[in-house]
Amino acid sequence: MPQDPMDFEWSYWIEWGRERILWLLAGHLLVSQMSRLLVEKYKPWCLMVYGMAACWLLLGIKGFAVILLHAAISFAVAQFQLSLLTWLCSLILLSTLRIPAVEETKRKWYDTENEYYLLLFTVSVRCLFCTSFSLEYCWHAPAQRSSHSFPWMLAYVFYYPTFHNGPLLNFDDFSKQMRRQEAFSVKTNLRILIVGIIRIFFWWCLAELMIHFMYIHALYSSALPLESASYWALGGLALAQVLFFYVKYLVLYGVPGLLLQMDGLKPPALPCCVSLMHSFTKMWRSFDVGLHRFLVRYIYVPMGGSQSSLLGTLLSTALTFAFVSYWHGGQSYLWYWGALNWLGVIVESGTKRILSISLIQDLI
Repeated sequence: MPQDPMDFEWSYWIEWGRERILWLLAGHLLVSQMSRLLVEKYKPWCLMVYGMAACWLLLGIKGFAVILLHAAISFAVAQFQLSLLTWLCSLILLSTLRIPAVEETKRKWYDTENEYYLLLFTVSVRCLFCTSFSLEYCWHAPAQRSSHSFPWMLAYVFYYPTFHNGPLLNFDDFSKQMRRQEAFSVKTNLRILIVGIIRIFFWWCLAELMIHFMYIHALYSSALPLESASYWALGGLALAQVLFFYVKYLVLYGVPGLLLQMDGLKPPALPCCVSLMHSFTKMWRSFDVGLHRFLVRYIYVPMGGSQSSLLGTLLSTALTFAFVSYWHGGQSYLWYWGALNWLGVIVESGTKRILSISLIQDLI
């Protein structure tokens, strides 16, 4: 039976995975295990060189140069040790991805649209990694900045398992874990690898079954069946779509997460099942854990977060969702999506504050 072709993200990454990315990830695994076994001290630099070579091979010298240029600019701006200037630099670099003239120039570098989109997705994710490194550089004391050198930035930015699509790992977590030297056990790592491959294969089979038999996205792309469906049917379609989204990211984040484990790093937790979630807040905390940690550490808390006044909380939450919407592409529907999520989180937070009042608790 033919599959539903309307989910671009799944089809896109599965196609790239089969063609090249899975092979490059297997190469990373080999380099990582050999370096852990033979030259543990130089593991970050072995993986950095491999990541740069994989980037060059997949995106070409011009794509490699773009990512290297973004890293160099971010590092240079971080030398001023001003968080606001670092954020301004990050937003400007992100905005260059949406300048029509720049887009057309980059398209001419490649033979197909898929190759251009791979560069676009990769640079978008790399912008977050550059931002994380630069802000950590700004916040650390001069005595600690030896661990925030440009080579360490390159090791972080070109770390291949998270290179194209994440998940996001903040620089301090990456640096501390990568520096930590642990006893290497081939038997333990082999067990982790086998169990991880079995789990990911099961999730991939489940996602393929859903996309071959349920046709969720094809139904959503046509107005006629939606207009004739009952509210119960629409609710079922919505649930089926978010469940597929959940299974899809178990695969897309499960593969790099397994490689992180093999490298001796602790990956962000995989998404929680959406059927177990009943609040906007829990959804944001437990679906994309790496992105949530990034947003909390670099936007929400520096802007005051829940410790500030009511107006400060509203502002810090609004800026967080505004950045998420802009980073995802900045289209009008994304601003509506961000605004609705912001409203949901604010309503939940406000309700919790009201219910925490002793008089209300007594009435309950």
